[in-house]
Amino acid sequence: MIGFVNAIALDGPNPVELARFYQQLLGGELDTSDSDWVELDCGLGKAKLTFQPSTSYVPPQFPDPHGSQQFHLDVQVSDFETAEPQVLALGATKVEGQEHEGFRVYLDPVGHPFCLVLS
Repeated sequence: MIGFVNAIALDGPNPVELARFYQQLLGGELDTSDSDWVELDCGLGKAKLTFQPSTSYVPPQFPDPHGSQQFHLDVQVSDFETAEPQVLALGATKVEGQEHEGFRVYLDPVGHPFCLVLS
C-alpha cells in the first residue's frame, strides 16, 4: 500500500450549498470554516467528502454515450418509496429511464450523478 484515500472532492459553483445537500443526504459533520475547501465527515473512514469551487464548472452529461459521469456515489437505502421523495425535496433530479431493479440514478443540484441502491 502506498497510501489511503484522504478526500473525495466534488467541484461546483457553490461548495457550501453542495456540501449541505450531501450532509442532508448522508448525515455527518460539516466544516465550512474555509469556503474554498468544505469538508463533510460522513462515515467514510479516514476519507472525507470535500467540495471546492469551480467558476467554470460544467456538469457531466448523463446518460450520454459520448460523455462521462466523471464520478458517482452509490447511496444505500432500504426502499425507494421513502428515499426518492426525500432526495427530490433536497434538490436532486431523477434521471428518467434510469430506474433499474436494484438502483435508480439521480443528479445532485449541480449535475453530479449519484445512485440510490437497495440494501
